[in-house]
Amino acid sequence: MSQHKEQQGFLTFAKNSNAVDYLHLAYIQALNVKSTQRINSYAVVVDSKTNELVTDTHRKTFDYIIVHDSVGPFDAEYMAFWLTPFKETVKLESDLLFTRSIDHWWHAFRLRDVCLSTGCRDYRQRVSQRRDYRKVFDANNLPDVYNGLSYFRFTQTARDFFTYCRQINEHWNTVQENLIGFIEPSTDLVYALAANLVGPELCTIPSLDYVNFVHMKPAINGFADTAKFTDVFVTEFDEGMIRINNVNQYHPLHYYVKDFVTKEMEEYYVRSRIS
Repeated sequence: MSQHKEQQGFLTFAKNSNAVDYLHLAYIQALNVKSTQRINSYAVVVDSKTNELVTDTHRKTFDYIIVHDSVGPFDAEYMAFWLTPFKETVKLESDLLFTRSIDHWWHAFRLRDVCLSTGCRDYRQRVSQRRDYRKVFDANNLPDVYNGLSYFRFTQTARDFFTYCRQINEHWNTVQENLIGFIEPSTDLVYALAANLVGPELCTIPSLDYVNFVHMKPAINGFADTAKFTDVFVTEFDEGMIRINNVNQYHPLHYYVKDFVTKEMEEYYVRSRIS
């Protein structure tokens, strides 16, 4: 049976932890995608335990539910290539929302077999110059990529990229010996290392500076790491638009604070789904 069921769609991973209900975040994201995008098929990857929590409501919203049990902490991310039901996939972290269509981005994505987000923005929509969370990247001269929003299609280049991700993950102890400083692995870091191996020119398009997202991590937005943006800033939800300190969030919003999503958002997205 063919792995791919459709040409295009969105994919996220939702494997619940003791602290976070990622399945609920994915459900809100799926509703959001179906409310804002014309191209809106949506797949979620869950583990066996999370799959037991899937309800009929979830099944009516997710187009595909894929069960995959992780071996290591990051193997799910590189398995995206082998798990996706789409020939072309936009992979999202589950705590990201859209306020408008990015259907036209697909044309830009197709300039590469793999297109990773480069850089990020603050809530004012400005490309962030803060390097607080990127010191390892700078010290090791790695591309400034983020896995929060990325694109890949079923090609040899994409297979090579995700194969490198798998190998880096499986041999992390050896890999980190060649990096400056003691480093905990993260998906962003694994992506950056794999991008260097494939060739950054084959999986990033830095000149398209709109292919990224607003990241609500504290330092990027000028407040202390001990705080949450929902406590520091005034946030509003107005018929699909999210405002932070009265600034409309036109770029995809990686809200990061997991309790940001509300019942009001859910109800709005349910009402406004694009058929």
